[in-house]
Amino acid sequence: MATQTRDLTDIALSVAKEAGALLLGGFRSRPTVERKAPVDLVTEWDRKSEALIVERLGRLTPAIPIVAEEGGGKITDDLTWYCDPLDGTTNFVHGHPFFAVSIGAMQQGHPIAGAVVAPALGWFWSGSRGDVAKRNGDLCRVSDTVQPGDALLGTGFPPNRELAPHNNFDAYVAAKRRVRGIRRCGSASIDLCFVADGTYDGYWERALHAWDVVAGAAIVLAAGGQVTALDGGPARLAQGHLIASNRLLHGALLDLVGESPVQYPSAYR
Repeated sequence: MATQTRDLTDIALSVAKEAGALLLGGFRSRPTVERKAPVDLVTEWDRKSEALIVERLGRLTPAIPIVAEEGGGKITDDLTWYCDPLDGTTNFVHGHPFFAVSIGAMQQGHPIAGAVVAPALGWFWSGSRGDVAKRNGDLCRVSDTVQPGDALLGTGFPPNRELAPHNNFDAYVAAKRRVRGIRRCGSASIDLCFVADGTYDGYWERALHAWDVVAGAAIVLAAGGQVTALDGGPARLAQGHLIASNRLLHGALLDLVGESPVQYPSAYR
């Protein structure tokens, strides 16, 4: 399995780098914007990047189906690629550099390989189950922070912010009172990679999609971190509610922003 997942990681990273280079051609170009929802945007660059990714993955791994943000696809337990061609479209539209290409593989509900490329930042991450995580080609690991008061966390907010708890506002306020700081990048894949490389000690979010998180979750796990659902059970990445951490803080984070009392099983060791 290690060899197979490493091969998938190498493919994901190569394709994500190519798509990232394409996106740089449109960065700060004031692209034409369409609205999938009032604050859920899509541009021609999302579609160009996705077309490149689908073509390359289809040629390199023709037996593996693809689920991508704009073109969709069927979510099953079979080995499948999950691709976000432009994670952080709002940032991209406004000329903010925190956007990424995210390509991950999932099988039987488990993220097994992934790569995330943030082209405007010049950063890229990769990792796979049973192997290691890397940032810009160098090994990376999760942090060793133990106390919530010393922790820097990441989070985000969904396009539809009308209803609690899915709007994440109450959880954000509760956590903000207890931790050193909380950052909001606007790109779930980068947030997860920041957990993997020790920049963040933990991250949580609600109402995401599989293409947002499969790659980043695989990288967190490869870096020694933990990923679960908000109730502490196995992460259900297709539903997009998750907590990722350095493991040491996981129970404390579940207390702060989770959905049930503690005594949580570990997921994806």
